[in-house]
Amino acid sequence: MFKTLRDAWKVKEIRDRMLFTLFCLFIFRLGSHIPAPFIDKAEIAKIFESAGQSVLGFLDLMAGGSLSNMSIFAMNIYPHITASIIIQLLAVAIPSLEEMAKDGEEGRRKLNKVTRITGVALALIQAIGTVYGLYRNAITATTFIQHALIIVTLVAGTSFLVWLGDTITEKGVGNGISLIIFIGIVARMPQSIMQNIALAKAGVTSWISVILYFIILIAIVAFVVLIQEGERRVPVQYAKRVVGRRVYGGQATHIPIKVNMASVMPVIFASTFMQIPGTIALFTKGGFSDFLRKWMSADGNTVGFWIYFVINFALIIFFTYFYNAIQFNTVEYAKNIQSQGGFIPGIRPGKPTSQYLSRTVNRITFVGGLALAILSSLPLLLAHFSHLNVGFQGTSIIIVVGVALETVKQIEAQMTMRHYKGFLG
Repeated sequence: MFKTLRDAWKVKEIRDRMLFTLFCLFIFRLGSHIPAPFIDKAEIAKIFESAGQSVLGFLDLMAGGSLSNMSIFAMNIYPHITASIIIQLLAVAIPSLEEMAKDGEEGRRKLNKVTRITGVALALIQAIGTVYGLYRNAITATTFIQHALIIVTLVAGTSFLVWLGDTITEKGVGNGISLIIFIGIVARMPQSIMQNIALAKAGVTSWISVILYFIILIAIVAFVVLIQEGERRVPVQYAKRVVGRRVYGGQATHIPIKVNMASVMPVIFASTFMQIPGTIALFTKGGFSDFLRKWMSADGNTVGFWIYFVINFALIIFFTYFYNAIQFNTVEYAKNIQSQGGFIPGIRPGKPTSQYLSRTVNRITFVGGLALAILSSLPLLLAHFSHLNVGFQGTSIIIVVGVALETVKQIEAQMTMRHYKGFLG
């Protein structure tokens, strides 16, 4: 990986893209420390100290500290991610959205526009909930204009981050949205690690738990790399065709089916979805809020923890299947193979090929989804049975490693394209 980055840095075009990406991420980190107007930061610090809830710490971790700072990026890009989940799920059920998804580049642009509008609406709702629910005691605004300015600032911050992510994807390296999540987590992880070491020094937890914590993190890194790199190669044979005096085909190749085609998106989607009950509990009071904290939270009672654990586990597997079904259309693959005179040895072309690929993909997807769910859940179990603040470290590590690998692969792809262009030129 480091060799790839070093080689890429020597190429001016790719170096410019990398520098542009770093500049955009620097802007994100700079904005994370610019406070929203009419907010009492001392009161927010008290809220974080008294909340004692893992969901609040997780939201702040994923936002790169923007939530505890109540910066202009406090909402981060999660309203957009939630909107993306909603639209992609609805695209399966609503014909008009499904048609957009299948209508090539133009359809995808329309679908992205719908997602952005939905994301802004969700950001508005979340901003109002955060300001007048979670941070209601920290607001110093007195007039309607001042209150409106807070809401507009937070919604604009989210919209700017979505634009920044799209700009990175277009003009930089890697997926911009994923990199924004990545840099936010990386910025907060050293503080989380030092807190756990401090807990061990203070005698709150044992050093054995801390050592076990580091072993689990290292194991998660290793297994995420294995999952990301693992693939099943389905052999494909192409029949010989004679056109004039030339002979075409006759070669053997394969279809590479990744163990984890969806990368880190199932983990991001599942973790975002699982924070909804806890976030509602933070913004509300009374019996319903207590019910959510008790029965739908990772830091609730024993039964509530296991309910949360099982649902989170199942959601990761579900979103793995969902994303793989979107990315790998077995019917289209079977048609393309047949139209080019190819076949899978021992399998008839057409529908039998599609069914064979479906069975293969489903088996591999189950393995990939199960592995992601286990890796994400291990730190949750460690946090439940110890006093360490590691409940969502598995999710964070999976996202960080997955995004890093994906970005390096995109850099490699850009280097390969450049070599081909140079050769053809």
